[in-house]
Amino acid sequence: MRVVLTLALMGALSVLGAPGAAAQEDQCALTDDRLAEVSGVAADGEHWYVVNDGGRASTVYVLDRDCTVVDVITGPTDPYDVEDLARAADGTLWLSDTGDNDKDRKTVALISLTPGGKSTVHRLTYPDGPKDSEALLLSRDGVPHLVTKNPFGTADIYRPAKKLTSPGPTALEHVGSLTLRPTDTQGGPVPASVGSVLVTGGAVSPDGTVVALRTYTDAYLYAAPDGDILAALKREPVRVPLPNEPQGEAIAIEPDGTLVSMSEGEGSTVRTVSGVTVTAEEAPPTTEATPEPEPGQTAAPVVEDDGLATIPAIGVTTVAVGALLLFMHRRATRKRA
Repeated sequence: MRVVLTLALMGALSVLGAPGAAAQEDQCALTDDRLAEVSGVAADGEHWYVVNDGGRASTVYVLDRDCTVVDVITGPTDPYDVEDLARAADGTLWLSDTGDNDKDRKTVALISLTPGGKSTVHRLTYPDGPKDSEALLLSRDGVPHLVTKNPFGTADIYRPAKKLTSPGPTALEHVGSLTLRPTDTQGGPVPASVGSVLVTGGAVSPDGTVVALRTYTDAYLYAAPDGDILAALKREPVRVPLPNEPQGEAIAIEPDGTLVSMSEGEGSTVRTVSGVTVTAEEAPPTTEATPEPEPGQTAAPVVEDDGLATIPAIGVTTVAVGALLLFMHRRATRKRA
């Protein structure tokens, strides 16, 4: 079965199953000095909701389409290292306090923030040790998925093993992995051989039918016609190059399918991409048995660790990885200052 999902049906050039020149446009510049470290964005068709990297409060900036800050939503919860942002169907904003460059956090957290400024912390623990995650994927039924950032190629995917509690912690379960191949798209703060494979942000379309992951240099779009994020990440993605962004970490999908890309760095430009077509081939049925859930838990699909490796990895140089590790260490030091 083939399902075709078209983003931004406005006559723009389409890309089907391979890299291509979709319609990209620079919208405005983030000149407000409060927006110097943008790492997450969400969109509702009228405004952009933006969160900064790190932070000392649960703060989301609401932007008009000319990059003007028109509102600030702040909750009392003090995060450690916010890296991404998602917006639920009811308007709740979810801050992904999951950054851990030095991999020394015993718990990470998701912070829910209502439009009225009420914040609630939901602490999480990994089953296999600390991880650095900069991408949050929130399914249309409200289940969060975290995708890790790994300089050695493979990004792991986790989701809560049961319903979130506050303050928690709630245990995460490993449900799959994903490997990206280096590209020649230029941009980012580290060599492209590494920067093009690091997952720095994620998004799900408001209707739940398209999943996006991004690196410093490219976006990858996966069809999710049934709203299943894990099934989507097994499919072949469409790659959309996002060249020459200084530190691209934020991605969102508008209700009409337009991609919104933002970068860290004062004065960086907001980019939109329209006219991308995503095709979904029906995934083959799994031969694995689904284990019985433990009391109080819901059943979760079984995904092999290498089941989401839709793009073979190519090795990166030691010099490039070293440059990245130095960059990440400097960021961690800055956040603790």
